[in-house]
Amino acid sequence: MLQVTMMAPAVSDDSNCPADVLIVEDDPIIAIDFEDRLLGFGVKSVRTVGSVAQALAAIAAHAPEFALLDVGLSRENSFAVAERLAALKIPFVFVTGYGADARIPPEFAGQPRLQKPCSSDALEAALQVRAAN
Repeated sequence: MLQVTMMAPAVSDDSNCPADVLIVEDDPIIAIDFEDRLLGFGVKSVRTVGSVAQALAAIAAHAPEFALLDVGLSRENSFAVAERLAALKIPFVFVTGYGADARIPPEFAGQPRLQKPCSSDALEAALQVRAAN
């Protein structure tokens, strides 16, 4: 029988790393990629949901320290989640494959964004946004 040993991701010593991150992403491959990289940066808990309803329920159950929000989710957008996070003063970053064409409401125009696909450096820098807020 073949036995596979998985190595634990490298853990960052960065104390600015959030302990709990919520990923709102409807593409499972992208969500898994973000999760793996976040854990590698030292995030202790990563929760992934694929819809606005699931995100709002996850926030109500246990508010995250930080969130990554895919702008376009199947047949909806994540702006209701952004509103809830903003009301709770939880930092978040929009993630979009639409670039500058992403239609972000004016109240979130200054919110940080990541362009999909994003580099690990860009994702790690997004976590630093949390530390600055």
